[in-house]
Amino acid sequence: MKFRQIALLLVDAVLIATLVACGGGGSKGGGGGSTPSPTTFTIGGSVSGLSGTGLVLQDNGGDNLSISANGAFTFATPIDSGSSYNVTVFTQPSTPAQTCAVTNGTGTGTATANVTTVQVACTTTAANDTIGGTVSGLSGTGLVLQDNGGNNLTITANGIFTFSTPVASGDGYDVTVLTQPSSPAQTCAVTNGTGTATADVTSVVVACANLTASEWTWESGAGGVAQAGTYGTLGTPAPGNVPGGRYAAVSWTDAAGNFWLFGGLGYDSTGTSIPGYLNDLWEYSAGEWTWMSGSNVYGKAGTYGTEGTAAPANVPGGRGYAVIWVDAAGNFWLFGGSGLDSTGNLTDLNDLWKYSAGEWTWVSGSDVGNKSGTYGTLGTPAAGNVPGARGYGVSWADAAGNLWLFGGYGYDSAGHDGLLNDLWKFSAGEWTWEGGSDTYGQSGTYGTEGTAAASNIPGARQYAVSWTDAAGNFWLFGGYGADSTGRASQLNDLWKYSSGQWTWVSGSDAVDQAGTYGTQGTPASGNVPGARQGTVGWIDKAGNLWILGGNGYDSTGASGQLNDLWEFSGGLWVWMGGSDVAGQLSTYGTEGTPAPTNVPGARAFGLGWTDSAGDLWQFGGTGLKLNGNPDSLNDLWKFGP
Repeated sequence: MKFRQIALLLVDAVLIATLVACGGGGSKGGGGGSTPSPTTFTIGGSVSGLSGTGLVLQDNGGDNLSISANGAFTFATPIDSGSSYNVTVFTQPSTPAQTCAVTNGTGTGTATANVTTVQVACTTTAANDTIGGTVSGLSGTGLVLQDNGGNNLTITANGIFTFSTPVASGDGYDVTVLTQPSSPAQTCAVTNGTGTATADVTSVVVACANLTASEWTWESGAGGVAQAGTYGTLGTPAPGNVPGGRYAAVSWTDAAGNFWLFGGLGYDSTGTSIPGYLNDLWEYSAGEWTWMSGSNVYGKAGTYGTEGTAAPANVPGGRGYAVIWVDAAGNFWLFGGSGLDSTGNLTDLNDLWKYSAGEWTWVSGSDVGNKSGTYGTLGTPAAGNVPGARGYGVSWADAAGNLWLFGGYGYDSAGHDGLLNDLWKFSAGEWTWEGGSDTYGQSGTYGTEGTAAASNIPGARQYAVSWTDAAGNFWLFGGYGADSTGRASQLNDLWKYSSGQWTWVSGSDAVDQAGTYGTQGTPASGNVPGARQGTVGWIDKAGNLWILGGNGYDSTGASGQLNDLWEFSGGLWVWMGGSDVAGQLSTYGTEGTPAPTNVPGARAFGLGWTDSAGDLWQFGGTGLKLNGNPDSLNDLWKFGP
């Protein structure tokens, strides 16, 4: 099947070529003399080597010369030194289609010596369809389309663009936006612009929309810390409902786009003076919070019921620093964390729970805490395998709906507790130890930056950020853990896991690195967030990672709570907002009203969601109040990237 490239050339199909010279002579005579004059030169001579026919040159008197060769074209009368001249292509060869230009560096200009020839060079363009037609309605200028052959069309309109020659059924084609309009700033897309034609394609649609400046909006919650929760009635949404201030909770988004929140370390309905471990489940939908499950008082033990059996009374105990997944069916899964087991003891946990159809099911692991890991054989699933109790790990879900777990702080195969770098998969009801070590405290093996290798493995760590890209690769950033030397502190290394191997992508293999911010809004290869832990992370609609704040290092190398906003896109980091200096307070503005000056203050261990429109949402965390001391927050923010 032929793949036809679309040559985006908005031209009249002819490029007027003239030969202008100065000197003596009649209206069609030969040149002469050094004084410029409007005299035109008659074209004569021959060229050779042209593939195809249809090349036409034209002088400025309107005389055409059709030639069927490619090479040097000799003037019947040389152009004298000092005379002006201009020779360009009037009509391109069409059988086969070609693009021709006058080369030799002297197709136009003022002769510095007698010019006797110019070079005509033609390139076959049979694979390119000529595009014609018009478009209209674009607000702003600067839109450039490009085909996959590198041909550009600059247009100042928006709408239907019609091909002068349709793309035939069965042919491949690709028309994409190369440059977006910048005044005003816009984002543009080509509808029906790529693929293999199932019927003749006669046009594509170019659609552009004005971009507005990205702004934060304070949506709900208090502008202070240590707020008690307002629970209302179980299962009933209300405008006044709001979870209490908290951090280290878990969050997810369901198939309908609603936000969910579970547990964390924070404040319950009683407004006690100290935070505790919570097991309340909340849904945020249509601008209102609903208390869905669990207790409105912290410190509750887990009610496990029968392993593998859902029941209305089942509920995990209060906990923080757990890990979560959403499987392919939209069910929510919760593993471990630091919290209360079935006896009410405060421990590290390795229980696995599923929340589906409004009920909890205890799926695997123990209902009591501080259990060692049972690793079995690397790469081999088994019914008895189970990760050790832990908190502060990270997780992913793959395209098949399998659950993946990495690291955290907890118990290894020998029952020792410490930082872990073991990689696990839960599939078809069984755990598989997939990589890393079954003992705690491992250094990172970085290998060569940008190169995957079977021996590469991130060091043991906790409080990292994880996400899955559009291609199904797993990503891991930062946290608190061991670098390449085994030293444990805050990290800013970025890793990718694909096809069973880790790749160190960017950042340092040493701890405690300052951030390199560059220019806000501008990607650069040298940009990188400083080492940090407890960062909030999102994935936008395009599959790019965004992170906010955490505890870590700013641009000066100072350590503290951060409120910097970063995007990782196209292999580069971009500082998108917030401060490059630690310790910033929130600027709330007016609730419900976006403003360029609004910004969440420095914080760590908050929650993030992405809505169906691509907006990023942030809730709570441990952050700064007006006197600068950190405590639990319950403010809800929206950011429109």
